Amino acid sequence: MADALKRLSDEGVAIWLDDLSRKRITSGNLAELIDQQHVVGVTTNPSIFQKAISSGDGYEQQLADLAARKVTVDEAIRMITTADVRDAADILRPVFDSTDGQDGRVSIEVDPRLAHNTTATIAEAKQLAWLVDRPNTLIKIPATEAGLPAITEVIGRGISVNVTLIFSLERYRAVMDAYLAGLEKAKAAGLDLSEIHSVASFFVSRVDSEIDKRLDGVGTDEAKALKGKAALANARLAYEAYEEVFSSERWAALDRAHANKQRPLWASTGVKDPAYKDTLYVVDLVAPGTVNTMPEATLEATADHGEVSGDTIRGTYEQSRAELDAVAKLGISYDDVVQLLEDEGVEKFEASWNDLLKSTEAELKRLAPAED
Repeated sequence: MADALKRLSDEGVAIWLDDLSRKRITSGNLAELIDQQHVVGVTTNPSIFQKAISSGDGYEQQLADLAARKVTVDEAIRMITTADVRDAADILRPVFDSTDGQDGRVSIEVDPRLAHNTTATIAEAKQLAWLVDRPNTLIKIPATEAGLPAITEVIGRGISVNVTLIFSLERYRAVMDAYLAGLEKAKAAGLDLSEIHSVASFFVSRVDSEIDKRLDGVGTDEAKALKGKAALANARLAYEAYEEVFSSERWAALDRAHANKQRPLWASTGVKDPAYKDTLYVVDLVAPGTVNTMPEATLEATADHGEVSGDTIRGTYEQSRAELDAVAKLGISYDDVVQLLEDEGVEKFEASWNDLLKSTEAELKRLAPAED
């Protein structure tokens, strides 16, 4: 069952699950995935928590307790989500210990409404790290312009970070720069760099969804032949940038201080177009030192029929550049696409968070004890 997943792990790809719920924790399912499916990490986001908590499965008692205490809806959500992340982190702790902190990580995101506020993002990241209080947590900070200085500041304080919502190669380079600047800040403060970790979540499938739509609009045979290629090309060139930055002189100085590389993480790896193989964004993005965070359906598809044939990134850079150039020559603006996707990504997470606020507020009111 897990041969393809084992092969993926052997190729240097860390398999993380892009989902979390209390039922997954309490039923033993998460422990089973770690034990049997080579899962070594978990990512969450506002949409995942909105779906989990709105289902109500496993949250009723805690919601009733929070209602009795008359906490605010914002506080209730943070108490619920950090409890899930803390429990998941405990389940993954043996992986964290056996990999010297590289894996066994659980990510939790800052409030998406703060995506364009640097100061508030820093304060929220510090609060989340304190609330979860587990060394194997990653605080997710969006790679917006306001997020970049927050990344530097939070890393500089010794808090490990998952940078999320990266779509463009230019922004990815800015993210790596922000990480290195944070490490330099931490080093100057005398912190142990070996204990600071980071991943950079580069989003994949959404790039194809948007560019394919525009290619359909062009409608030529040449345009149709390019469908399903842009997302892989974009991610592969991100890996090229990663190789370049983490072989630089600037990195070498941090490496000597026992710093950890910021690994590229392939996010949004569930295939949205049924015309494509359901393992596309897994088996075609294999390279050492990467993370692939998968929704459960993608994890199961890879385990069932994924064909892992070694490194599928290195050696593709020239072809990848040619494919993105071909898309640009058809009048499709790369800069316009990636900016739209970043804006939509922030908006979608904010909408999910607002939905979560509303549904949680309704539950708190429903479960509130009668006044004496």
